[in-house]
Amino acid sequence: MADLSVDMSNLPDEIRDKLAELDLELSEGDITQKGYEKKRTRLLTPFISQQQPQVRTAAALRSPPGRTNRRLTRNESRYHSEVRQEAVQQALAEMQNRPKPSLPMPSKRTSMMAKSPDRERHDLSSSSDEDSCTGDAELPPPPELGSPPARRPIQPHSRAHPHPLPQLHHQRDRDREREREKKHPPKERTELDLSEFTHLPAYVQPDVTNATAASRRGGALVADRVQCYAQAEDTGTGTGRWKVSAKIQQLLNTLKRPKRRPLPEFYEDDDIELELAANPKDPNAPKPEGGTMTPAVGEQLVVPAGLPRNLEAALQRYGTASFKANMATVLDPNGKLSNSLTYGKLLSRSLKIAHALLNKTFTSKASSGGPMSGDNSIKLGDRVALVYPNNDPINFICAFYGCLQAGIVPVPIEVPLTRRDAGLQQVGFLLGSCGIQYALTSDACLKGLPKTSSGDVVSFRGWPSLHWVSTEKLPRPPRDWIPPPRPADECPAHIEHTSAADGSAMGVIVTRASMLAHCRMLSVACNYTEGEHMVCVLDFKRETGLWHAVLASVLNGMHVIFIPYALMKVSPASWMHMITKHRASIAIVKSRDLHWGLLATRDHKEISLSSLRMLLVADGANPWSLSSCDQFLSVFQSKGVRGDAICPCACSSESMTVCIRRAGRGGSSAGRGVLSMSGLSYGVVRVDAENSLTSLTLQDCGQVMPSCVIVVVKMEGPAYLCKTDEVGEICVLSGATGSGYWGLPGLTNTVFRVRPLDSDGEPIGEEHYVRSGLLGFLGPGGLVFVCGSRDGLMTVTGRKHNMDDIIATVLAVEPMKFIYRGRIAVFSVRVLRDERICIVAEQRPDCGEEESFQWMSRVLQAVDSIHQVGIYCLALVQPNFLPKTPLGGIHLSECKRRFLEGTLHPSNVLMCPHTCVTNLPKPREIHSDVGPASVIVGNLVQGNRLASAQGRDMGYTDDSDAARKYQFISQILRWRAQSTSDHVIFTLLNAKGAVSKVLTCAELHKKAERIGNLLLEKGRVNTGDHVALIFPPGLDLICAFYGCLYVGAVPVTIRPPHPQNLHTTLPTVRMIVDVSKATLVLSNQSVIKLLRSKEASNVLDSKAWPMTLDTDDMPKKKLPIMYRAPTAEMLAYLDFSVSTTGMLAGIKMSHAAVTSLCRSMKIACELYPSRHIALCLDPYCGLGFALWCLSSIYSGHHSILIPPSEVEVNPALWLSAVSQYKVRDTFCSYGVMELCTKGLGSSVNQLKSKGINLACVRTCVVVAEERPRINLTNSFSKLFSALGLSPRAVSTSFGCRVNIAICLQGASSPEPSTVYVDLRALRNDRVSLVERGSPHSLCLMESGKLLPGVKVITANPETKGQCGDSHLGEIWVQSPHNASGYFTIYGDESDYADHFSAQLVTGNTGEVYARTGYLGFLRRTEISSVNTSLDDSSSMLPRDSDTDSLASACGSVSILPDSHDTHDAVFVVGALDETIMLRGMRYHPIDIENSVMRCHKKIAECAVFTWTNLLVVVVELDGNDSEALNLVPLVTNTVLEEHHLIVGVVVVVDPGVVPINSRGEKQRMHLRDGFLSDQIDAIYIAYNM
Repeated sequence: MADLSVDMSNLPDEIRDKLAELDLELSEGDITQKGYEKKRTRLLTPFISQQQPQVRTAAALRSPPGRTNRRLTRNESRYHSEVRQEAVQQALAEMQNRPKPSLPMPSKRTSMMAKSPDRERHDLSSSSDEDSCTGDAELPPPPELGSPPARRPIQPHSRAHPHPLPQLHHQRDRDREREREKKHPPKERTELDLSEFTHLPAYVQPDVTNATAASRRGGALVADRVQCYAQAEDTGTGTGRWKVSAKIQQLLNTLKRPKRRPLPEFYEDDDIELELAANPKDPNAPKPEGGTMTPAVGEQLVVPAGLPRNLEAALQRYGTASFKANMATVLDPNGKLSNSLTYGKLLSRSLKIAHALLNKTFTSKASSGGPMSGDNSIKLGDRVALVYPNNDPINFICAFYGCLQAGIVPVPIEVPLTRRDAGLQQVGFLLGSCGIQYALTSDACLKGLPKTSSGDVVSFRGWPSLHWVSTEKLPRPPRDWIPPPRPADECPAHIEHTSAADGSAMGVIVTRASMLAHCRMLSVACNYTEGEHMVCVLDFKRETGLWHAVLASVLNGMHVIFIPYALMKVSPASWMHMITKHRASIAIVKSRDLHWGLLATRDHKEISLSSLRMLLVADGANPWSLSSCDQFLSVFQSKGVRGDAICPCACSSESMTVCIRRAGRGGSSAGRGVLSMSGLSYGVVRVDAENSLTSLTLQDCGQVMPSCVIVVVKMEGPAYLCKTDEVGEICVLSGATGSGYWGLPGLTNTVFRVRPLDSDGEPIGEEHYVRSGLLGFLGPGGLVFVCGSRDGLMTVTGRKHNMDDIIATVLAVEPMKFIYRGRIAVFSVRVLRDERICIVAEQRPDCGEEESFQWMSRVLQAVDSIHQVGIYCLALVQPNFLPKTPLGGIHLSECKRRFLEGTLHPSNVLMCPHTCVTNLPKPREIHSDVGPASVIVGNLVQGNRLASAQGRDMGYTDDSDAARKYQFISQILRWRAQSTSDHVIFTLLNAKGAVSKVLTCAELHKKAERIGNLLLEKGRVNTGDHVALIFPPGLDLICAFYGCLYVGAVPVTIRPPHPQNLHTTLPTVRMIVDVSKATLVLSNQSVIKLLRSKEASNVLDSKAWPMTLDTDDMPKKKLPIMYRAPTAEMLAYLDFSVSTTGMLAGIKMSHAAVTSLCRSMKIACELYPSRHIALCLDPYCGLGFALWCLSSIYSGHHSILIPPSEVEVNPALWLSAVSQYKVRDTFCSYGVMELCTKGLGSSVNQLKSKGINLACVRTCVVVAEERPRINLTNSFSKLFSALGLSPRAVSTSFGCRVNIAICLQGASSPEPSTVYVDLRALRNDRVSLVERGSPHSLCLMESGKLLPGVKVITANPETKGQCGDSHLGEIWVQSPHNASGYFTIYGDESDYADHFSAQLVTGNTGEVYARTGYLGFLRRTEISSVNTSLDDSSSMLPRDSDTDSLASACGSVSILPDSHDTHDAVFVVGALDETIMLRGMRYHPIDIENSVMRCHKKIAECAVFTWTNLLVVVVELDGNDSEALNLVPLVTNTVLEEHHLIVGVVVVVDPGVVPINSRGEKQRMHLRDGFLSDQIDAIYIAYNM
């Protein structure tokens, strides 16, 4: 509105009044921004032309305007002080001259952007329940801000799927989007340089506009692939483009700056040490120097002679003697007197209610929560709930006194508006613990409560079943009925509802004696007299409003005018008008109401406050109430307000009124002190200079109440008396306090039974004091000063900070146009043994991204400068998103709960763990002077066993011709084709479970011969040529493999590219063809067609492939001669695979290794021709290939082949086949197991009804190259135990590149053992066994049993010294079926030169091992139960040991289990290449990922990696984009708490973005490359400071 700037002082009064009214409407949300601007323009337009010259002149002369007349919220109990604002502005100005590093701002997807003022301004509307203030000038953007950043367009995305649905339409959309980007490149943008401050620098908005089609994971689970994320096309965006990697570098540069507090010098990784680091003892901290305080004693209570002896007597006296005198008057929302209650009416109505309660003569009632159980009569001493709205004090007062007359205990609570009101459940707990069955309410309220379809009141969450009854229109009691005798003084009079800091509801018991004593104290302290008029703006159901306006007023026969909140919202000066109209002498307000009154300048004319002798400020204990009192006095002194009439008081539900400034004693004699906030944070009182940036000016809360004693005790530990200059908790000894919490004896003893101790530790008396929850100290002259509350205290790194002080600083940060004033929540969360401060504020709808981050940075800067404390999290939410209390204030505990549960839904969030977490453990130092020999000696001295384990012996073999003849798998196939030609060896199933194809030994042999002919005739292959086999999973692949072996060619099996994801999968196929040096490609018609398709030629040149032969077009000739290699050490096939670190590695498998592997598996798994084995694996590499193509030929068993892609279509396919064929041994991948667990979770009963039975399964082995996923295997076992699956059957295997099968659960092996290890020890490469359930424990399962002929040891990967059992080391393997070596490694080959020829430098140095690249440990474990059920095996042995078996050719085989009671278990922990070295410790990504997965139910998948020492966490969000920011604080908290690591970047993505290979392993390095090259279409990227 800069164009409408007009000098307001020259405007007519009526125009100024209308403008003020308009400002108020806008601030309260009664008008939209658009409507406000229209009306304001209409009002000011006639005056612009007249004033234009004057305005210019005035503007040239005018200094920056002061911040007077700022409006605050109706719920704001904390006040913006002029002094504080000047301090904040000064602190910020001081930092302007420092160097200004720039920091990356978070990246947001466009769909999540908060609308900026320049975007779609027309559809913005102000919040309907806005707690804001007017008067903020529209400021120009700060000079540091450049042009707005270019935003990323929304990219369509699909769920990741191993075989995704067609995405051609998505592709077209993206192509069009890219075309648009090329035509209209985003503008070059400038950096956002924000001024530096001690903890937190500034932010820069990233530019991520060049995401391409490759950024989405179309077929992300398809194929092992090297290039998961293709390079982005250059969209010609010029120099303004930002890369994620550049932003991370920017973040690193900022974090290199030294922190204020250095890490402690020493650290033991232990909880006690963490605690000490979080609470350091500062030697320079100020310490209290005064003597021990003496208790402050109030004057003696002298009860005035004419005061009634109790409240019932007062009601009887005034209800009969002055029955026409008004007791209460209520104003309606228009300010008119709507309802009055005389003392006569109060007496008669309260007696009606008392009679109805005791005799249950209610006319209007309803129930909630179902039928009532048990006896539901109301007896003396029973509790009832009073549920009355805030605009109905009259019905409340009648019901309250009705309960008192009947001897029944009222429990006033707020009206529940919806079933999910904040804090509702806790109130339900209170009602339930009080045994409440009846809720009293008014007719209007009963009608307004939410109802069920049957007309009953709904059952509120957590509430007991209630009878709802109206206290209006009750019948008269009989003439002869008299109320029951008054209960004893120690009986409860009422229960006051209060809340703990965590939001839990508690009921403070107030006895009849306490209630009466308190009323008498208030009457004397406030000098109340009969007939006085009191104006009350407060909540009349609790605390000051209840005590003064409902109880003390009746005891003294006074008249109370109640001002409801609805009226205060419309007319903030209405309470002053009532004082003027009724000549009221007392007003009870909060400092907020004083401030509101200042704003309603239009209504000040007719006000006269000269009758006011006491203006009771009920929140005088608020440290920030002083400025409101001072401003009010300065403005209204001319209207008759006297300085000595302003009376702050301090109170709490537990101690009731603690102190009150007496009317007539204020003014110049009132105490105030300018205190150092730094001193207060250490708990000491230090006077500060008036102009100090870090001072807090406090006013006193008056003197101690009559007949009360006050002491101040230490906040922590035993209740020692404080020194005179020490801040502590105020405790009260009085006959007028609460007597306990209902139903909470333990808490009651802590709060209501305190015996203060002197410096010698002796109690100062026998009496019990009550903790008030207020923090303060005693000043001169017995004045009580309060500087905060226990619930509002946050102890950060040993220093105490008050929430109110932080809020005051936040409110003083300019400009204030970004957030709503009254909607700020400050709380602390406990992370890593220390409190961390979080600030959550509601953001205005017209606030853009850059402006909000500009404001956030200034807040962090101001809090750091003034309070010397870092903010852990600063979050902004949309208008009206913070949970509210019934009176409209922020519900703090509910806000904190939502933050910790991840349901707060912030629109902007900034985490600063790097700057405020200073108690991280010291980085581990590796001692380079300790060599491998020293380690071995240490192990020997400690009695640790050196880690070594061996599988059973392979059995006796001879060197006869017969044995040598079967050294080649191709010879064995030929022999089987002759001896058992009709034996079915392979069955392929389709998605429906039907048999797709069957192969006998003879058919396989014939097909292989024909393929051999094809290779010789058309392919002209030579012996040793490499042939690429590109087939879908099936029988053609097996035939082609043996066809190659028959002619001496070396097969290379390759997964075909995915038709819907050619751009990602085709380059991988081509790379393997090129790297393997294949001279020709063998495939079937469908794959060849795909390779030559137009879509494929867009990705790669289709003419560049080697010669391609089609196996569907083969000559029907017999192979003239079958090739036989001269030695078994010659190359049989090449096995190519992409590791999880993204490395393509091909290994050479010799003929001897092939037969040795098959023999080893045959012995371990007892594989014979009569066996049926079900395989649900990918057949392209590793153990999956060996089981699919080799094992059946060697052992002769029947293999049922189930391609995993068919299980995606029909999840029950694999288990149905296992049941149908009564399979004893089955092999699958983690991907298949997960599909079954997730896809069949709800269908187990249906499967059971179809007759599926898994009791036949003896071993179900997961084929993997990673740590066993114990959670998944356990879930699978438990889920399908209903179908008869034995939990002992499920196990895992372990293989790697150097040896594809090291461990495999055998048929008669004991069940897999599990151990629990200490996660912290594991980070230090130590293995420390702990009990199940102990803190930091990690459950590990052994990876199957060592195969026969395999020997493993663990060695230190750096020193190559042998490890002991208690150390984590690299697993080295020695076995006849080790691979011969790498054919090639796509990467740095020098690092892998010794992988197949590693030798120890200590111990047995002559033996040669292959290095697996996996870390693990060996543990000699007890065999829990040896599987001795060999009835199957023993009965089959004679039948199988004939010519069908190879036993005759290969020597006798021992298949009985070892008879030892122990065995050596191999525990794989993780891949060495994937470990993350941070702070000197070794972290395994899966451990961090598992922690993150547990922290929020909407996280579908997670992957972590590092980049330049920053930990990056990528989480998949299974929910709406708007929920993305919920995850950022939770992820940061969890990793910090569980792993002592600070997350540098949190990336929230769609489901399916984390790439996973065919084995179900995460491809973290591909993800990292994609992230750093801006190839990921992230929902949100948060850069933690």
